[in-house]
Amino acid sequence: MRILLVEDDAVIASSLSKGLREEAYAVDVAMDGDAAVYHAAVNPYDAVVLDVMLPKRDGFAVCRELRRRGITTPVLMLTARDAVRDRIEGLDTGADDYLTKPFEFGELLARLRALLRRGPALSPTVLRVGDLELDTHAQRVTRAGREVALTTREYALLEFLARNAGRVIGRAEISDHVWDDNYDPLSNLIESYINRLRKKLSVPGLPPLIHTRRGAGYSLGEASPGGKG
Repeated sequence: MRILLVEDDAVIASSLSKGLREEAYAVDVAMDGDAAVYHAAVNPYDAVVLDVMLPKRDGFAVCRELRRRGITTPVLMLTARDAVRDRIEGLDTGADDYLTKPFEFGELLARLRALLRRGPALSPTVLRVGDLELDTHAQRVTRAGREVALTTREYALLEFLARNAGRVIGRAEISDHVWDDNYDPLSNLIESYINRLRKKLSVPGLPPLIHTRRGAGYSLGEASPGGKG
């Protein structure tokens, strides 16, 4: 899942982005309101974590502009303001949730998970694809009851495939949601991670779960949409 973090305090931005990346999120950082609008307009984020007190334009103006442009990405607002009128204004401009500073990082993660579960339809916290099971809260993966040890990025890629199980997903869409702005589209990074996942999910006697559609992308499922593994 790819997050846009909008925070003008460099120390806070660095701390939050580091923590989010350790939790398998891809994170882009914007330091002011204009940059936030630009990033959100050109990248398909899964959620925006938006501070209210920003240079150039504040979080309320940013959220209002995103909604005006038809950008429906969930927005979690962060602010030191705790007045009820400020929370009301934030929600009225189009924010989906509101978190007052100071806050516990664990609560931020929980609120993000809640926003990401909503989507077009409420998503379960446990994803199942055949005999594969992902606990998205604990980030624990098992296949046929056996735990699979994954790195943070491997898990992020597998979760994105699982949330789109049965659908062929191209490299561009994968990079948009699993990697951040530092991703090099000319690299073979995605193929490398797909191969790692294939090996780690491989169980003797069980069919492969990750399938390649040549020229189109990858899918996760018990059967390949294109008929090839």
